[in-house]
Amino acid sequence: MDTVSPLALDMLQKGMNFRVTGFDEAADPGMVQRLRAIGFAEGDEVELLARGPIGGAPLSVRLNRTVVALRRYEASLIRVERAR
Repeated sequence: MDTVSPLALDMLQKGMNFRVTGFDEAADPGMVQRLRAIGFAEGDEVELLARGPIGGAPLSVRLNRTVVALRRYEASLIRVERAR
């Protein structure tokens, strides 16, 4: 059985499709609530579109059919796995 640990969204390579599996267990609940308010939820499809020129931030992410900009820290709290 091939098991793969979820990745942090900020570690993705451009152009690959992933699904949200959850959030960092150590994350501040208020930050998780904010990310959920933006629209991140388990099962949602995400794709890294681009990284900013300075330190790779902000990140441009396609979330379902919407484009969202995230700080690198925010993206690091979102856990994803490769979409099947």
